[in-house]
Amino acid sequence: MNDVLTQVLDDLAAESSRLDALVAGVPTTDWRRPTPSPGWDVATQIAHLAWTDEAAYAAATDKARWDALVVEAMADPDHFADRTALTGGVAAPPVILDRWRTARAQLAECLRHYPEGQKMPWYGPPMSATSMATARFMETWAHSLDVHQALGAELEPNDRIRHVAHLGVRTRNFAFSVQGLDAPTEEFRISLTAPSGDLWTWGPEDATQKVTGAAYDFCLLVTQRIHRDDTDLKAVGDDAEKWLTIAQAFAGPAGGGRDPK
Repeated sequence: MNDVLTQVLDDLAAESSRLDALVAGVPTTDWRRPTPSPGWDVATQIAHLAWTDEAAYAAATDKARWDALVVEAMADPDHFADRTALTGGVAAPPVILDRWRTARAQLAECLRHYPEGQKMPWYGPPMSATSMATARFMETWAHSLDVHQALGAELEPNDRIRHVAHLGVRTRNFAFSVQGLDAPTEEFRISLTAPSGDLWTWGPEDATQKVTGAAYDFCLLVTQRIHRDDTDLKAVGDDAEKWLTIAQAFAGPAGGGRDPK
């Protein structure tokens, strides 16, 4: 197992534990509080994380099970994520929490021992173990934001969000493709200020297309937890500006995003 994978899995465990501690410590009635995702309550959010961890484990270990999941998704590509989350969310909160704990532990152990250099299928491009762990971090963090907001709790930013930022940068072309657009051919320069104050950069310094601003806002944007107009992000170049209106770090159809405040 490489050092990057170890770090991502450790950060994923920490992020998951933070959310776990929050939902485990509230009354079961609070699991029915609505979240910013339309139609999803807290229980639905946790059920979705459990289901996605289970799907990732199937992708890595069980071809027949994975193939069945793909067939199910293709039968209703625009709604299957909602359907599986809402179906799972009707269970009792302790059952949902136990399901998520089991699924995420099982997946983490699988990824730690997944053959280096080998890729597993996914709803977007195939993924290495490190890429899958990064994707799981991104989604856990994003749904944790929704749950924290629903429960009136503050999710303090930290530099673990670098994994989300990195995935957001890497999925630039995917974001264009799911919108039916040709991806830009040139590289962008991305310069983001981390919660700690560090500067994170991607791409050549002399790129004509540039994005700068707070890493936290960028992560909110690529997980579609904020509207472009409500960020401090600055774009130079038409392609960079277009990207910030369609960015998504998650697989599947283009999301609807959030309304401006």
